[in-house]
Amino acid sequence: MSRHFSFSSKQGLFLINNRISKVHPNAFKNMDNLRLLYLSYNLLTEIPANLPPNVIELRFHENNINRIQKNAFDGLRKLHVLELGANPLANSGIEVGAFDGLSTLYIGIAEAKLTSVPKDFPSSITEMSLDYNKIAKVEVEDFIRYKNLQRLGLAFNQIKFVENGSLARIPNIREIHLDHNRLKKVPPGLNSLRYLQVIFLHNNKIGYVGMNDFCPSSAGGKKNPYTGISLFANPVKYWNIQPAIFRCATGRRAVHLGNFRKK
Repeated sequence: MSRHFSFSSKQGLFLINNRISKVHPNAFKNMDNLRLLYLSYNLLTEIPANLPPNVIELRFHENNINRIQKNAFDGLRKLHVLELGANPLANSGIEVGAFDGLSTLYIGIAEAKLTSVPKDFPSSITEMSLDYNKIAKVEVEDFIRYKNLQRLGLAFNQIKFVENGSLARIPNIREIHLDHNRLKKVPPGLNSLRYLQVIFLHNNKIGYVGMNDFCPSSAGGKKNPYTGISLFANPVKYWNIQPAIFRCATGRRAVHLGNFRKK
């Protein structure tokens, strides 16, 4: 793709499912009105240069991107959605400063090669999708920048350990997906998250659930009640779980338990 487009008034450009491997630096020249740019299902190996300055949604899903260079999104102050899933992207491929200047709300890097939570996303981020990676643990420093985070996707990883205090860094979180991992206990700190409503922990190795794992010990400590707690497909026997454990859930339908079945 070497020539620039002449239709400067377009607000959406969808170049999905082609064989684009390179984008000329002037390809998006004079496309200041463009808001949506979809380049998914192509053969790109890096983020194209000189992206449209007023774009609000960028989708590079399922390319061959293994590197995000410093200032790759320079000047994109209106960018809200950045989808980079299904690319062979490792933590080492994300250069320091790659997301500088962004106020993005959603970033998706699922189905990649990440081994830890990236720590250089914009502090404005409210939704992070990192499912289907190779992340093995969650550490305190992982979420220091992400106080505005409301939805966290970490399903289908290899997480064995969530460090005490790490979830306290995201006090506004509403929804956490930690299903299909290797956790042996309920992550510490869930009972301090006043706005958390959905927590998926099914298909782990959890063998015990404590009385205060989900709900604070004192009444009034929870701002929003749980609407979804999943614990099925864990070794813990549902008949050993006391109903009072879920005292801050909306009702029985909010809690999903079940027998553990060895495959």
